Amino acid sequence: MIHSRVHVSDLREHVGRSISVCGWVNTLRLQSTMQFVIVRDSTGMVQVTHKRNDGPVEAQLEALTPESAFKITGRVVDAAQVKLGGLEIVPEAVEVLNPAATPLPIDDRTGLEQRMDWRFLDVRRRPATQLMFAVQTTLEQGMREYAYAQGATEMHTPKLMGIASESGAEVFKLGYFGGSAYLAQSPQFFKQMAISAGVDKVFEIGPVFRAEPSFTSRHATEFTGVDVELAWIDGVEDVMAFEEQMLAHAIAKVADTHGGAIAERFGVEVTVPTTPFPRITMAEAQKILRESGWDRAGVKEDLDPEGEWSISAHIQQATGHEFAFITHYPASIRPFYHMRPADDPGVTLSFDLLWKGLEVTTGAQREHRYDVLLQQAAEKGMSPEPMRDYLNAFRYGCPPHGGLGMGLGRVLMVLLGLDSIREAGFLFRGPNRLTP
Repeated sequence: MIHSRVHVSDLREHVGRSISVCGWVNTLRLQSTMQFVIVRDSTGMVQVTHKRNDGPVEAQLEALTPESAFKITGRVVDAAQVKLGGLEIVPEAVEVLNPAATPLPIDDRTGLEQRMDWRFLDVRRRPATQLMFAVQTTLEQGMREYAYAQGATEMHTPKLMGIASESGAEVFKLGYFGGSAYLAQSPQFFKQMAISAGVDKVFEIGPVFRAEPSFTSRHATEFTGVDVELAWIDGVEDVMAFEEQMLAHAIAKVADTHGGAIAERFGVEVTVPTTPFPRITMAEAQKILRESGWDRAGVKEDLDPEGEWSISAHIQQATGHEFAFITHYPASIRPFYHMRPADDPGVTLSFDLLWKGLEVTTGAQREHRYDVLLQQAAEKGMSPEPMRDYLNAFRYGCPPHGGLGMGLGRVLMVLLGLDSIREAGFLFRGPNRLTP
C-alpha cells in the first residue's frame, strides 16, 4: 500500500490513519525503553514515539542522526500529553533518504558570520528564517499587485553596461571579450529610456551592484532593488504618492497573511501605515536636528545614520508615523539628473523615505530637458561623451517623469526587526563575502 506524503501541518486531519511524513530529524531522544524523534518539515514539527521491541524500526531509528533527511510511515495518534500539537506518530517504517554527517558545523549558539558559511543549514534549522522568505514573497506580490493595478509594465533591464553608470564611482569592472564592462549599480538610465520609449509606468525588481567598501549592518555589494519610473507626472509628489500607496498595500497584505506568525517568531507587530506619509524638507529636518545638538558645527549637507534615526523618532513622536519622506535634498549631494526647481536651484525635487530611522528609498523627479541635463552634468564635472546613449533619450520628446529605487532587504529588515541586512536575504554579498 502506497502512503502519500502528508505535511506536518495537515496531520490533525489524519488521526487514526497511517500516513507518511518526509522531513529532517530535528532532535533525537533515544532512551532505554523508548525512542523519540522530532521530525521537521517546511510546515512544522511532530513527535515520533516508538517503544523499543528489537524490531527493524528500532534499528532504523537508532541509525538516524540530527538533520538526516528521512521518510517515516506510521499511524497518527491523538496524544494530549505531547506539547507539540497534541499528536504523535507511531512508526511502522523508516526510510533514511540521506543521512547527515555528524557533528553538525553549526548549533544554536553559533554566531552570524559562521552561520552564513553554512547558510543552507542555518535557514533549514530556523523556522523564523523560513517565515522571512514567505514574508518576502508576499511583500513582493503586494508591490507587484499595486504596480499592475496602476498599469505599470514590468521590465527587465541589462545588468551589464558598457560605461560606468551615474557618477562612475562604486561600480564593479569586469573583463568583456577583451574589453571592459561594468555591473549596473542601478537600472536608472534604462528605466528612463523605457519612459522615452513610450512605456508610461515602468517597474522592476532585480539585482543591483554597488562596489562600496561599506561594512555596516545595512550595506551589501549585491542586493535586490525595487525600481519604479512614472511618465507624465505633474511633480515629484506623484512619485511619493505612488510609493506610499504601494507600500501600504504590500504591508497590509503581509499583515493579513503573516501577521500572527511574525508576532510569534519575531516579536514584531506589523502595523499597516496610513497615507499620506509625513513629508519634511531637508532644511527643516536639519533645523530640528541642530536644535537638539546634531551637527553642532553646521557642516553636514546630508543626514548621517544618527540624523536619520533622530528625525524619524521626532516625526514619529509628533505624528505617530513610522514612515517619513525627507524632501528637497541639496543639488550638491544629488545626481546630475535630479530636477531642480526654477525658484530654488540649490535644491532638487528629490526625496528619501525613512522607515523607523532607516533609509529604504531614494527618489526624484528627473530632469527631462536635454539642454538642462547637459548643463547639470557639466556642473558636476561630467563629460557628455560617455553618456551619449543615455542623453539621446532626451533629445526626441521625452516626457516629464520621476521614479524611485527601494532596497528590498532594508524593507524586510525594518518589517521584521532584523539586526542586519545579512539576515534579510538568502546568500549575503559584501566586501568580505563572496561565498557560499
